[in-house]
This record gives sequence, C-alpha cells and structure tokens, in this order.
Amino acid sequence: MTNQIINRMSNTDNHINYIELRAKDLEKIKVFYAKAFGWMFTDYGPTYTAFSNSGLEGGFEKTEAEIVNGALVVLYHKNLDLVKNKIIESGGKISKDIFSFPGGRRFHFIDPAGNELAVWSDE
Repeated sequence: MTNQIINRMSNTDNHINYIELRAKDLEKIKVFYAKAFGWMFTDYGPTYTAFSNSGLEGGFEKTEAEIVNGALVVLYHKNLDLVKNKIIESGGKISKDIFSFPGGRRFHFIDPAGNELAVWSDE
C-alpha cells in the first residue's frame, strides 16, 4: 500500500481497512474486474496493483504460487506493538512479524481457526 492509497482510506483502529488478493497475471485480472465490475486500478510496480471503485479499497499482489485462499483481510491499528501483543495473548499466532512497506508497517497473524489476516499502521 502506498501513501496515495492510505490518504483515501479512513483509518479506524480495529476496523477492516483494506483487502489484498493474489493473481498470477495482473493484466488479465485488471481487465476482468474493470470489464465485469467497473473497478479502477493503479499500478505500483510490476508486482502490485491497487483497486478502487469497489466499495472497499484493496489490491492484487502478483504470485507464482498456487492460490488456495487468495484474500488477505487487512485491519488497521495505529499501535502495532499493542495489537500484536493482544493477538498473541488471545491465542493468535504471528505468521509474519512487523515489516515496513511504502506508507507504513504491518504484520500478519493466524487466528485460532487458521485464517491469516494482517494489521497495518501508517505510524
């Protein structure tokens, strides 16, 4: 996610804020969603495209791996360390520790049912 995307989003702690999907062919997926649903796209390099005009902001990440569950729900929280500790204390497991990306930082976690989600912050 980039600053341009972040500036369009409403950032409220603990709310679903963004969704990431995966695709093997970004051009093909952009054509499909633009034609079928009128979504608009902004490319951020060769491996990521963000979508808008969909009801919820999100993006597609290019992958070569088999896509089993291609959706990554991304929550927002301004204090990543605080919410990370709450997740661990509540029985969740960290699957990807806090890392930086253009516009912020995030981490991924696995909930008790085995779902992977992410939490990001612009701080």
